[in-house]
Amino acid sequence: MSKFDSIRPFYDAEVNEAICNSVNHPMMKAIMDFTFPNVDDAIWKEQLKRTHSIRDFQCNFIYQSVQKVLQKSSEGLTTSGFEKLEKNTSYLFISNHRDIILDTSLLNVSLFDHGLVMTASAIGDNLVKKDFLKTLSRLNRNFLVQRGLPPRELLESSKLMSEYIGQLLLRENRSVWIAQREGRTKDGNDATHSGVLKMLGMGSDEPNLIDYFKKIKIVPVSISYEYDPTDALKMPQLMAEANAVKYIKDKNEDFITLISGIIGQKKRIHIHVGDILKDELDAIATEFDNSNKQIQALAQVIDDSILQSYKLWPTNYIAYDLLHKSEIYKDFYTENEKSLFERRLEMKIDENNPQMMESFLLMYANPVVNKMKYENAV
Repeated sequence: MSKFDSIRPFYDAEVNEAICNSVNHPMMKAIMDFTFPNVDDAIWKEQLKRTHSIRDFQCNFIYQSVQKVLQKSSEGLTTSGFEKLEKNTSYLFISNHRDIILDTSLLNVSLFDHGLVMTASAIGDNLVKKDFLKTLSRLNRNFLVQRGLPPRELLESSKLMSEYIGQLLLRENRSVWIAQREGRTKDGNDATHSGVLKMLGMGSDEPNLIDYFKKIKIVPVSISYEYDPTDALKMPQLMAEANAVKYIKDKNEDFITLISGIIGQKKRIHIHVGDILKDELDAIATEFDNSNKQIQALAQVIDDSILQSYKLWPTNYIAYDLLHKSEIYKDFYTENEKSLFERRLEMKIDENNPQMMESFLLMYANPVVNKMKYENAV
């Protein structure tokens, strides 16, 4: 028994049994039919039953599934910055969070394509309530973040997770992906929550927190989608927050959002890997001797990296101009791109609800505002 058993992915020795128990599940058939549309069931079942490691499962099945998602629901994935990373080296990727499954899946596809160490990735236990989804997530090297706990249990859970992340990075040479905040960004404002960094710091055995953060090699990552496939699904929560009403999720809302993110149209996607934080950490250590201030400064450094490297698309500039009834950014998009975006607005948003219209446009426009703020500050 390991103390991490409640949150960890499968060990390779457990993979085959888990697959054999799931091979006839209707959701497994749906995934395989999507990924290998012209392959007979007996063939993929036989290949699955011969799979004995997470890496084999990811490379032979999940990688192919993600390629199919890109083929069917996007105009392609581009990347930058991966050449700075070293092979056989583990990193802690802290990324902005737009899509439940794809953010981490696309990063792993890119790491694999560049011959780099793939990640173990954090996933909220609220997303894997169904047994099959929990099995699938553990086969895909996800570890569980326990949500909705009372304060004392939350502290214990955070400590366990921070220790596990430390073990992965420093003892198992396994990279880790974690979102900069709990839950996806709904309004287009990507910001690192200090609670995430405090949790990471709990795993430190260093007298100085900054030394630990240097040791685990933090790499900020920005991911941007030209179209957010779940944009309209985010509206009810944004409307509730705008009206100071407590938002309560529908029973299957997370699952519907998860599926919509995978199959919905995204157009172009870009992932940028920032520099490994080193000099910035030295500067923070010199300037602040209080760990809370160090964590706030580190959150700012991560935000700066993500905002600076965030790829803006025509949709972002169009939304900004529509919102402000301006033509400031008209050179950044075509009339055709603008009319396509306006058609999307008509289809997804009630134009008689100005508050909803504004929230939808802000979701796309805020990255422009944030990048402008950053560039003006530099």
